[in-house]
Order: sequence, then structure tokens, then C-alpha cells
Amino acid sequence: MIATAGAAATPHDYRDTNFDYFVAGDPTMPRAAHTQPGFALMGGGGSVDAAFEFIATHAGHGHIVILAAVGDDHFEPEARHYGDSFVRNWGPVASAQTLVFHNRNASYDARVISALHGADGIFLAGGDQANYVRYWKGTPVQVALNLHVRSGRPIGGSSAGLAILGHYSYSALDGGSMESKVALADPYNSGITIETDFLHARWLDHVITDTHFSRRRRLGRLITFVARVNHDNSRANVFGVGVDEHSALLIGADGIGHVADGSLGSAWLVMPHEQATVLTPGQPLSIRNIRLLRLDTSGSVDLGSGTVRRPAAEDTLSIARGTLTGDSIASPIIMRDVAPSDEE
Repeated sequence: MIATAGAAATPHDYRDTNFDYFVAGDPTMPRAAHTQPGFALMGGGGSVDAAFEFIATHAGHGHIVILAAVGDDHFEPEARHYGDSFVRNWGPVASAQTLVFHNRNASYDARVISALHGADGIFLAGGDQANYVRYWKGTPVQVALNLHVRSGRPIGGSSAGLAILGHYSYSALDGGSMESKVALADPYNSGITIETDFLHARWLDHVITDTHFSRRRRLGRLITFVARVNHDNSRANVFGVGVDEHSALLIGADGIGHVADGSLGSAWLVMPHEQATVLTPGQPLSIRNIRLLRLDTSGSVDLGSGTVRRPAAEDTLSIARGTLTGDSIASPIIMRDVAPSDEE
């Protein structure tokens, strides 16, 4: 940020070698006097105003930092406009700074880290979560994100941004987008890359998330992710949270999650009662007694205890040799695949 002689530095948009910077509002204003912990889990495919308002409110209407990344064709071009919307529509907030990473070098830039350390709320945009893991893991950005959460400040993510919010996450490091039928056919397929040491947040420490859930038929792969994590780490006790497009699950400081008003879809919970009976490389998955629950705006989930109140629908599923057995609420809705688009 360049200052003229005798004048204070004025924040402005610029493009750097390693990242782009866009700003709305005034980042030099004082920080919020009070913030609250909170998580906004957005499924992608369309914004839910209530989810962004949740971030702004829990950030004390202070300073928001939006993180995105450029990599191949996986980039949400609207990312630079989130800042204006936070200031004009979802706030008001003091400022909203957008950082678009070009590479890992940006994660060591003092300007990037300064913005993160001054954030009252953080939003992770859509794109490709593999870039987020490659660019941020093991860098000062990862440290800053975890410090932000530990300090009792809100964070949210949409699509790829949601994918990395759980303690366990599908990182898509092979460059593809895992299909349910492929995951069920071989739970150790090389494309199933699961990150276990990126973000560490209370209430999400026993969760793996998934995005675009019903539209892209992702129940099968989320069941596989959950089975894999619980098999590979018997103490993990992980369950899955899938969020539909144009929908959000909002989790407060008490760990209670509600589907945001204005959501067009649902949040889905995949809660296994037992370990997989067949989980072997090259063999289809078999697992019994998986509790599947659908939440709409009338229900809630306690992320600490796993207690669900007023589910919109509930069923118990079993997978035998990679295939859903019996009729269930899942059968016509989310077991088959559709072609993925660029955004994970």
C-alpha cells in the first residue's frame, strides 16, 4: 500500500506478483470491540445472505478478510466482489479485504499475514481446495487461521472453502473431483486424498464436510470418507456433514447448528453406528447401520454430542459391496453421480 509524501497510507486495490488485493471500507478503523465464535458452512452454488450476515454479526461488524486462490481454471471470479457486499449489504462492517493467492509464496508475505491477524471474521471463497492446502498448509497462513479460530472469531467457507473447515477434509489433491460410485467401488482409490492436520476448530474436530451435496450426488463419497477416517484412526469418531447448494449450516458458540433462513436445500448428517465390515484396497465398501438425517430450518444439531433435534427426515442405511441396500430417503436423491463442474 503506497502513501504519498506527508500523508497517511491509504488502502487501495493492487495486484502483486504472488497475490491480488481488493479492499472495501477502511481497514485502518479500530477493530471490533467484541466478537463471537461461529462457523458458516455454505454448500456453494449460490449465496445465502443470512450466512454472510452471520459472519458479519459474529465479527462485531469489524474487519472481514476474504481468502481465495487462482489455480488453473478453478477460481470463483466473483470473489473480489464479496468485499463490497459485506460492506454494503451483509454488514455494515468496517472493512472487507480480499486476498487472491497466486501461489504458496503469498503465504509468507507480511501484508497477507498482517491482514489475517487484524481480521475479526474470515470467509474462504469457493474454488479448488487443493490449492488452499498446497498454498497454506505449513505456512504462517495456516497458523493465522488456527489462531483466529482459537481467539473466538467467526469463520465461514463456501464450496471449496467449506471443504477444508472440518478437522478432516477431502483435499482433492489429485486434481479431480471424486465421484460417489468410484469411492464406493474402492475406498482406497488414489483420488481419495484426506487431510488430517490443517484446521483445528472446536465443534468441527470430529467432522468431515462435503459440498454441493444433493445436486452432485455426494452421499456415497461422504459415507466412504467417514468410513475411511474412522477405520484409519479408531479414535477419530468422525461423522459427515453435507450441505446442499444455496444452503448453509450456521454453528454458534454453543456448538448448535441450524440451517440458515433462505437456504434452498438442506444439511445432511452421516452418522455411522459401527465400523465398516469390508474396507480393503481394491474392494467395494460394505458398512451397516449408517444413520442419515436431513436438516431444514426447523431442526438443529449439537456438534459436540451429535444430538439432532427435529430432523426433517431420518433413515438408517447400509452399503453392501458398494451398493445401497433397500429403499430409503437416499435412493432417489443423492446416490448417483452427475458430472462435476470446475468448482469443487
